[in-house]
Amino acid sequence: MKVRTIIGILLIVAGAWKLANMWGIIENDWLWRQPWTTYVAPALLLYVGATTIVDSYRRDPDQWLQRPLPIGEDGKRVCCSVRYGGDEYVYHGETFHGARLDAFCGGIRMDLREAVITEDEEIDIHTFCGGIELFVPTHVNVVVKSRSFIGGVGNSATRNADPKAPTLHIVADNFLGGVEVKN
Repeated sequence: MKVRTIIGILLIVAGAWKLANMWGIIENDWLWRQPWTTYVAPALLLYVGATTIVDSYRRDPDQWLQRPLPIGEDGKRVCCSVRYGGDEYVYHGETFHGARLDAFCGGIRMDLREAVITEDEEIDIHTFCGGIELFVPTHVNVVVKSRSFIGGVGNSATRNADPKAPTLHIVADNFLGGVEVKN
């Protein structure tokens, strides 16, 4: 466990301890006698603790577990499901035949920049408190259809002017989650 994670956990425990004192679950008024500590200190401790933990994972280059491509039952379509973590899937010249990506309180990073895409394909995405980062090649068109509740899809992929180019159809259902499409 990293030092930042331990510090974050300690700060969250301190904030929760203060809230338990305020609600009468424990008694330790001798520790919190200053008037500013009533609401500012627990909020500050919780914020700093949570930020420290999140930053420790964001800055860790090994947070994404590189996994082999999980081919589905049909032998072509990739099926990826993540719960409470982060997985990365990278194509190195393999043919892409569509995907289903599910992220529940976690994230998926899929790199299709070197994938062989010769026809229109569909990527079906479902997120709940999670996110998906999708890197697409510049030679394909991207069409996004999204149903999101407190979430969304960001498409910053460059548009291909060739109408005969293959198209990636991205169908995303997001609940407190998001998808980012880029080159």
